[in-house]
Amino acid sequence: MPTETAVTRRAVILAGGKGSRLGPYTTVLPKPLLPVGERAILDVVVHQLRDCGFGDITLAVGYLAHLVRAVMGDGSRHGVRIGYSEETEPLGTVGPLAEIEELDDTFLVMNGDVLTALDYGHLVDVHRDTGNVLTIASHRRVVRTEYGVLHFSNQNGNMLNVSGFEEKPEIPYVVSMGVYVLEPAALDYIEQGTYLDLPDLVLRLLAEGRQVGSYLYDGYWLDIGRHEDYEKALIEFEQLRPMFLPEREPQTGTAK
Repeated sequence: MPTETAVTRRAVILAGGKGSRLGPYTTVLPKPLLPVGERAILDVVVHQLRDCGFGDITLAVGYLAHLVRAVMGDGSRHGVRIGYSEETEPLGTVGPLAEIEELDDTFLVMNGDVLTALDYGHLVDVHRDTGNVLTIASHRRVVRTEYGVLHFSNQNGNMLNVSGFEEKPEIPYVVSMGVYVLEPAALDYIEQGTYLDLPDLVLRLLAEGRQVGSYLYDGYWLDIGRHEDYEKALIEFEQLRPMFLPEREPQTGTAK
């Protein structure tokens, strides 16, 4: 565990959502506490952050907050310091940041239900070198439609002139992983007590000419938001466990 005098990286984990799409599991457990193997997802995330040098972690909680506090405690069992910021009403994905004190240096924000092998420490280091006020960890995804897609050259009433035909095309996207690095200056664009999601913050920053970047990661990433995603996580966590929780000593995490 980092010493009290050590300067460690700071992280905020968003763990306050209801996870309605994962009902009925989430009627009794908040989504970040759903188990993968013998561990809660949130427990895996905190251990990964610790191993990447994050010794000061704030959990932004809301729904079933008392259960999150009971399971995660003060962080001493995990070798980190854990604090809590509890919202009385939903504030979105970045709204809770305005309620958290002492975010006065570069910090990481992430969803509490992300299963990935991303090196969070490297992400922060790369962000620092770019001059970004916000960096979004991103991942390539391909969406395949199950339909034949028509292309048209023009339309005359209900009649369309076909110019092309694709059978079940695949459309590539670069999507947000639910992991971000922010500079304290980004907080100037978040009003306290106001509901605000990450896309809204991005648009505000861009409108003000602030630099926003994307860190493209091609390794393993799974956002556990749907039943099929959770079922996949249950299988793949056990198969790929060393990827998520390698046997290594925690870093001291001295910030630059």
